[in-house]
Amino acid sequence: MPVIKQLFKQNEEWAARTSDADPEFFDNLSEQQSPEYLWIGCSDSRVPANQIVGLLPGEVFVHRNIANVVVHTDLNCLSVIQYAVEVLKVKHIMVVGHYGCGGVKAAMGNESFGLIDNWLRHIKDVYRAHKARIEAIEDTDKRFNLMCELNVREQVANVCHTTIVQNAWRSGQELSVHGWIYGLDNGLIRDMKVTVSGVDDISRIYSMDGAE
Repeated sequence: MPVIKQLFKQNEEWAARTSDADPEFFDNLSEQQSPEYLWIGCSDSRVPANQIVGLLPGEVFVHRNIANVVVHTDLNCLSVIQYAVEVLKVKHIMVVGHYGCGGVKAAMGNESFGLIDNWLRHIKDVYRAHKARIEAIEDTDKRFNLMCELNVREQVANVCHTTIVQNAWRSGQELSVHGWIYGLDNGLIRDMKVTVSGVDDISRIYSMDGAE
């Protein structure tokens, strides 16, 4: 059987198994989604958002890109955040990186990969901002792990600096932004302890008073 047709077969089997286990599953799923979570994660196929945290489809809104980067000129990412915050009224935004991230690793080197070099430059900016701390570590694996963690921290800040999130806070909306990192080797998430729940918790230079 051709590879693509095999996927359709597997889909039919999955749908049948799911319906047998819960006859109302797809009826419930077809109702309007009302997730409390927005997951901003890496496109890496080894990091499936809802499975990692044990949530069903419809319980977490998801945006993924290479190395879980939040860029203020990325209308795709900003549109997802706006819809999640203003329409779905999510209460939690999780920026989730992972150890062993290929995008972070590529950004730490000087090899050219083509068009993606422009995207990876945002991660190189993270490296530049923390250059002394990173290069003080001799062990390459530990240095790599630190970069994955620092990238999560920077992207949490970038989410908080959007006018979308700040306007939500100023309007009194309950919303927290979290930074997590996932271990491919053990399947566990680690809280980076960088949760932000209000505009008073961000640097004043990024605070946009009454901005739309």
